[in-house]
Amino acid sequence: MANLQIKGVDDTLYDQLKRLAASENRSVSQQVLYLIRSALAHPGALSDSKSPALILLELSGAWEDERDAASIVEDLRKSRKISRKPIPKL
Repeated sequence: MANLQIKGVDDTLYDQLKRLAASENRSVSQQVLYLIRSALAHPGALSDSKSPALILLELSGAWEDERDAASIVEDLRKSRKISRKPIPKL
């Protein structure tokens, strides 16, 4: 039987894994094996999930405007207001 060593596991991830293992009455090694087996039994589950970056891009949408860049910049500059608030002293 082979042994597997995983390097670079940060403390937060290890603590989460340890708590999960304890909640399911498993050792950390047993829990890791269980998670690996589960992932390999359902290979599409991981690849079908969207990355946080992709979700953010989908939520943000696209800016659609018929105007050219110069017109947009001009409108932005016109809409700005100069603030005369004093700068607070530190």
